[in-house]
Amino acid sequence: MLLGMADERRVAQRVVIPVFDGVELLDVTGPAEVFSAASRLLRGRAYAVELVAARPGPVLTSSGVQLVATGDLPSGEVSTVVVPGALAHDGSGPVVDPVLVSWIRDHHTLWGRVASVCAGAHMLAAAGLLDGRRATTHWYSAEKLAHDFPSVHVDPDPIFIKSGRVWTCAGVTSGMDLALAMVAEDHDERLARTVARWLVMYLRRPGGQSQFSVPLSTLEPESCAIRELQHWIREHPSEDLTVPALARRANLSPRHLARLFTRQTGVTPGAFVEASRAEAARRLLEQTRHPLDVVATRCGYGSVETLYRTFRRRLGTTPNEYRARFRL
Repeated sequence: MLLGMADERRVAQRVVIPVFDGVELLDVTGPAEVFSAASRLLRGRAYAVELVAARPGPVLTSSGVQLVATGDLPSGEVSTVVVPGALAHDGSGPVVDPVLVSWIRDHHTLWGRVASVCAGAHMLAAAGLLDGRRATTHWYSAEKLAHDFPSVHVDPDPIFIKSGRVWTCAGVTSGMDLALAMVAEDHDERLARTVARWLVMYLRRPGGQSQFSVPLSTLEPESCAIRELQHWIREHPSEDLTVPALARRANLSPRHLARLFTRQTGVTPGAFVEASRAEAARRLLEQTRHPLDVVATRCGYGSVETLYRTFRRRLGTTPNEYRARFRL
């Protein structure tokens, strides 16, 4: 598993993660484990991770587990700062710590790059770092981020977004995907994939991938007929999945099916079909060596060109690029 001896003269990149009471535990430990694993695999000091706080010492996370901040908020140069998030226990929304916001605003010009995990994006926005930028955050707080900071172009769908030296990512575990992307940028794709395997992650997800798989992205239908139809769509992406064909299968009129499906799932039948086909194509690209025309046919696309257009629109990449990075 080890990837060779590191240069003894290598200077570890300093990764600083500020913590505070109520912080989401995995927002902190997920990225920290990725950077740590990369260093171990290189047999060197690729990254040096520090937990810091306004007042060093024990910090109680949202899960009740304690972390220990070993240093103050630094005022000097830092390679990478990763700002984790938290949601207030009273349900009022994301935590925006004024001390951290002031620190970010005053010192970010000394940092090589700065990232937020989950609701940490609200602190970057409050510090002015997201003005005019495209950014993402946890789906739960995306609407509030857009409302509170109208100068930020909020996209609630992607796993993570890189805008210059500022990175933002979705909720909780997506912080590991963001950190893996940073490892790939700093070193290479091979190391990032090896870290993912080391940490027994299913795969390293691309930034453009949706925060939700198809089953998680829709409401649970009340109707057994709609639930069965969803399952059939996911299992048969190459079939005729037009509304009239689906209506015949469900023994409903096309108009009634469209209305019922949309009301119970929150998406139209056409949107669900497109998402299901894209997910099926991703699985084939990850798990097989089938040529693109076979993938397109098996997933219900009329042509490879349609497959390309769908991947460009939904994932921000091409099928070939996706396969090169994420084939298991």
